[in-house]
Amino acid sequence: MGVISKDKKKITLYYNSENSIGKQTYAYVESADEDILAIDISKTKVTGTQWAEIAHSMNRPVESLVNQDHPDFKEKYGDQKVDLNEHDWLRVLEKSPSTLAYPVVIKGDRFIPIKNPSDFVKFLDDDSAGIDKPYS
Repeated sequence: MGVISKDKKKITLYYNSENSIGKQTYAYVESADEDILAIDISKTKVTGTQWAEIAHSMNRPVESLVNQDHPDFKEKYGDQKVDLNEHDWLRVLEKSPSTLAYPVVIKGDRFIPIKNPSDFVKFLDDDSAGIDKPYS
């Protein structure tokens, strides 16, 4: 059992309000006509267990959540390719949340990486596919 709540009637957003993709994604999510739980990782500590669940639920390695080109990452690890184990990547995210590569939207069992804020619109379109529109 995971530690992240997976409610089909609520959108959960993990984002960083200190970067433009995070701010823009938050604006898109906030405009959705649904309940929202927005977790701003620049203000709220996210545990390694939560990061691991997010990565595994997207079928991605934890290191894919880390922006290795971010200045905070480069300051600590340099410009060369870094080979860390999963535990170390989790520590990077815990200690330097600013290195999060992209926001993540969760709705029910769906974990969606948002690499471009407009990806959220596609997510909403996919999510409402098959629902009869009252104005059709």
